[in-house]
Amino acid sequence: MDIEIKKKRGLKKKHIGYIAIAVFAALTVWALVFSNSESVFRTEKDKLVIAEVTKGEFDDYITINGTVAPIATIYMDAYEGGRVSEKLIEEGAMVSKGDIILKLENQNLYEQILASESNLALKENDLRSTRLNFDAREIQARKELVKAEYDLKRFKRNFEQNKSLFADKLIPKEEYLITKEDYELGQKQYDILKQQTKQDAELRKTMLTDLETDLARMRQTLTMVYQRIDHLNVRAPADGQLGFLDAEIGQRINQGERIGQINILTDFKIEALIDEHYIDRVRQNLTADLDRNGNHFPLRLRKVYPEVRDGRFRVDLVFTENKPETIRAGQNYNLRLQLGESQEALLLSRGGFYQSTGGQYVYVLDDTGETAEKRNVRIGKQNSQYYEVLEGLNAGEKVITSSYDNFGNAEKIVLK
Repeated sequence: MDIEIKKKRGLKKKHIGYIAIAVFAALTVWALVFSNSESVFRTEKDKLVIAEVTKGEFDDYITINGTVAPIATIYMDAYEGGRVSEKLIEEGAMVSKGDIILKLENQNLYEQILASESNLALKENDLRSTRLNFDAREIQARKELVKAEYDLKRFKRNFEQNKSLFADKLIPKEEYLITKEDYELGQKQYDILKQQTKQDAELRKTMLTDLETDLARMRQTLTMVYQRIDHLNVRAPADGQLGFLDAEIGQRINQGERIGQINILTDFKIEALIDEHYIDRVRQNLTADLDRNGNHFPLRLRKVYPEVRDGRFRVDLVFTENKPETIRAGQNYNLRLQLGESQEALLLSRGGFYQSTGGQYVYVLDDTGETAEKRNVRIGKQNSQYYEVLEGLNAGEKVITSSYDNFGNAEKIVLK
């Protein structure tokens, strides 16, 4: 007899899969119908900075911070090394050119002077002895030459007499030949002595000239050594203020080591660092202005240093007319450096948005002021207050100028 099998009631495994598919499809349809393709960021309006685009005169300048420095600085390096034996002037004191600031001592240099003096004395003695020897040889050579000349004349006279007598057959041939040979020998001896005397004179001239040259060189060397001794006295190279002095009594100073500087206080300059963004626009002879207690002091950009460090480069400016009466080295001033002429332009107030976008886009509010749309723009020049707007905005439009770091890639900002 067959038994009836009853169907089980409840949720089966295959039903779970159907339910999941249905839920996913429903969510997809809801997203397509109710969602917006634009990404939206919601924020409170009070937390933002909003500025209006205006049309006005763009003053092409930048504000920089500068430090007052002496118009020139002369560094003092040690000509000679040595141990500091005496310190005569302290830092901050006014000095005149030639004033002794430090005294050094160097035993090796003193020994070199003694050795140079000894060598010079030996060389002088050698020159004196050589000159005396040449003088004696010259006197002896002259005596021998005079005697040879006298003998030659006598031999010549005897030869000529005997030649006539031999021609008349009054003397034997042998006597004639003896006088002839004596004459020829005397002639040769005279020629040799004359040549030797000439060579001795030339040798004397050459050797004495060389010795005198060596002696002059040694004297010059000794003079230079004496100058090195004088360089142990470290002197002020110019009139001014002793800015710093890195030396103490007993300290060892090496040759060429920097030990101090002299600040020339006849005038002042201002040193400033400028962002490398402006390096192509900053050049010599640009004008600047310093505002101090309501007074304006014009300046001129004198020098632009080409090296860029940490994203900034250095410039020097000098006063073209008067300067503040209380100006001191080390003071800091804010300057307005004029980069170009003023002109009409669309102006947008500076803000943190530029660091977030690089000036490529901004968020522009609609007429209701409740939403802001992302819009591409082109920013030109900038000063301490405004950006010059070249494209993308119109006068009267309002722009969020505070930082966009929290907005991400949002296309629209909803303001609460």
